[in-house]
Amino acid sequence: MKIKKQLKKILITLSIILVVSGCGEEALEVDNPNAITEDTFWRTTEHFNSALNTVYAALQFQGISGSGLQFEMLLGDEAGTEDFYRQIEFAKIDFSDVSEQVVDKWNELYIGIFRANQVLSQLQINGGVFQDADQKQSIEAQARFLRAFYYFQIAHTYGGGVIRIDVPQNSEDFSAPFSSIEEVTNQVILPDLMFAKSNLPQAWPDSQKGRVTWGAATALLGKVHLYNKDWNLAATQFREVIDSNIYSLTPNNLDNFSHLTEFNSESILETPYSIEFNPGADGSVVDDNSFETGAEANAIARSMGQLQFGAFNVVLPTYYLHELFVRDEIDPTNPINDINTQSKRMGASIVPINGDELYYGLPIGEKPGWVFGQSSYAKKYSNWYHLSNEDGNNRSDINFRHIRLADIFLMYAESVLEANGDVDTAIEFIDRVRRRAGVITLRQYIDNDGGIPEFHISEQVRSRPRSFASLSVESVRTHLRRVERPLELCFEGHRWKDLVRWGIVQNVLNELLQDELWRLDPTNFAALDVAGAGVAPLFIREKVRPDFGQASQNYNATLHDYFPIPAAELQTNDQIGN
Repeated sequence: MKIKKQLKKILITLSIILVVSGCGEEALEVDNPNAITEDTFWRTTEHFNSALNTVYAALQFQGISGSGLQFEMLLGDEAGTEDFYRQIEFAKIDFSDVSEQVVDKWNELYIGIFRANQVLSQLQINGGVFQDADQKQSIEAQARFLRAFYYFQIAHTYGGGVIRIDVPQNSEDFSAPFSSIEEVTNQVILPDLMFAKSNLPQAWPDSQKGRVTWGAATALLGKVHLYNKDWNLAATQFREVIDSNIYSLTPNNLDNFSHLTEFNSESILETPYSIEFNPGADGSVVDDNSFETGAEANAIARSMGQLQFGAFNVVLPTYYLHELFVRDEIDPTNPINDINTQSKRMGASIVPINGDELYYGLPIGEKPGWVFGQSSYAKKYSNWYHLSNEDGNNRSDINFRHIRLADIFLMYAESVLEANGDVDTAIEFIDRVRRRAGVITLRQYIDNDGGIPEFHISEQVRSRPRSFASLSVESVRTHLRRVERPLELCFEGHRWKDLVRWGIVQNVLNELLQDELWRLDPTNFAALDVAGAGVAPLFIREKVRPDFGQASQNYNATLHDYFPIPAAELQTNDQIGN
């Protein structure tokens, strides 16, 4: 069962308290004897648990775990979109301080931070209501983990953040300087995560599934060190998660993107959604307020699914990503492969015209509306596997996974590779992920072909057989960056942050632009679109969708590696607005 279903008994009026308390003068002098106020709340352990639930609830905001992430998916090399969608400004890397996701994500993350700060502040003021010290400590650990998670998102989305760890008492208290990633990390994220790691359980009872755990704190701590390039510290944290034996890869990639297999063995941190609450509400409204109860549903599915099935196919796999999946060769000796002709992770991530299985209940070759220029559509976080059409009210039941074990394996591989050049251990953990996908492992390629396959180099564009790089730290690094992480983790919110922290954005955009220009050349395209039917492996027909021309030209690391501070923050926060 989903945590929102278990913990739904939150008073609507509580939302008002958590937004406006202590932030302004009273509008009326008349007291309402039935109102819940700062003076009457925070008096029982139930009050604290209800308040903590609202800190969790901020995870459901669309800019954090839902449809807002479509904008960020269009940054980098994994996805493009059509130029008539408003999201095109992100695909072209032409966003600004008033762009939708830039503004919404900042506001939503700081709502989560504000709610966490209120819980933590009131634990200091009214913590005496707890007769059980462990219960008080547990609430503090959960609130501090969530605050650290929100601040990690702030720091690595906006290149830093405004540090607020106390509850503002008046409007002046909201003004504070903008701090660097290092300052946010050292002052808030690391202390909060270390406390959370020391005080969170390894698991919760089934009735409390969805609450944060020791594993989530340890995994995020490792990720913080990874982003700081503290490789040994990162490797240590990731290894603790791995060696705990709490987690294991699910049998199939799709298990991580299905509403039927949530909070599974691979899940470390995920945001719960449900379509059972308030069925008539639009899925994009997730938070309770004084006027309505939120839908608690995820609205991302209509951005990912295909147009002919009630969705909008805003997020379209790039030809680069599609070709990576084509090169993801299945291993006929791997028992996970049955009737599939393509890798299990292709089947869970994208759908090409020659894909395996059904798509929204129809054989892929028989489905209508395969639009010219699209070689594939996105599957992750769409409802393709169990519905014939997407919900018209933007409602999806699929939880969003922020951290899962496959990502830990790949981050651990990166950590040991960068820390001491341990290519053998890096390959071991990359191959754990590859075996689950049913594809040939790197070790098999090394033994049979003498090196690491360079799948990131287009065989179609270069008109040459597959090339292999000699085994080295550099070749494994390139494979991890350009092949393994996009294949395993596409559309999960990691890609742009990865490219930025590696410092390779411009190189990748320029390289893929050259592939794009080759396809756009009329002579070359004529060979790709024989008789209007397209040719293997991508079957591009009628036109080539340009994904990288504007992005390559517009990209400026100083301006675009991180989102700008939203205009409203600059206008209202006098410590950074001038």
